[in-house]
Amino acid sequence: MGTPAFRQVVLDCTDPRRLAEFYRHLLGLVYRPGDEEGDRDWLVLRTADGIPQLAFQQVDRLPEVTWPDGAVPQQLHLDLTVPSVGELDEQHRRVLRLGGRLLRDRSDDPEEPLRVYADPAGHPFCVFVG
Repeated sequence: MGTPAFRQVVLDCTDPRRLAEFYRHLLGLVYRPGDEEGDRDWLVLRTADGIPQLAFQQVDRLPEVTWPDGAVPQQLHLDLTVPSVGELDEQHRRVLRLGGRLLRDRSDDPEEPLRVYADPAGHPFCVFVG
């Protein structure tokens, strides 16, 4: 008897295409065959060699996370890493250009430089040097 294999992270959202496009560009992923076009309530992004990474599931409404202050906790977030502070700064510009929003800036932390963002649907994610 083995253990279940991890498949992918699924994000609820009101606009799956918009959120999938954000992460497709940010992470350099590709759509699962058949998901490239049209309106869908379920989309999957994979690596170029076909390994599922993220899926996007449509919901009617989604309360925006108010973390770190407020009543709606983040419940889950993605951690993304880069090799240097210079790359952290470059990715900061990319995230904002793609439609992300800065929530917290600890890029000057000497032990673990990082920034926390919200994606276009409001899900928090971190980019840090690691």
